[in-house]
Amino acid sequence: VQLQASGGGLVQAGGSLRLSCTASGRTFSSSAMGWFRQAPGKEREFVAAITWNNHMINYANFVRARFTISRDNAKSTVYLQMNSLKPDDTAVYYCAARASGRYPSIVSNEYDYWGQGTQVTVSS
Repeated sequence: VQLQASGGGLVQAGGSLRLSCTASGRTFSSSAMGWFRQAPGKEREFVAAITWNNHMINYANFVRARFTISRDNAKSTVYLQMNSLKPDDTAVYYCAARASGRYPSIVSNEYDYWGQGTQVTVSS
């Protein structure tokens, strides 16, 4: 099972990026998937998560109204559209999937599969 994240890069403050995470090796079409991030010297933190059918979404307070999570089960891909980026958003972003859980948990320990991470750097 692999989760391949992509789309990170260097962007100026106020800019946008779209992260993608494609799963292979098994289907997660009935499981919740999410995004977490880890900045240098800080613990990994929750960003956003979504149910298999896009009907329920959780966002961290600090990204609400700026980031949008979505998924396309036909493509086994989850997306994170990030707008109005700030220097504080600089981090490695990880996608994650639950083996069988449907709830879009904000707790990292409840996710069973993780991608390799993609670096997002926001310059001021």
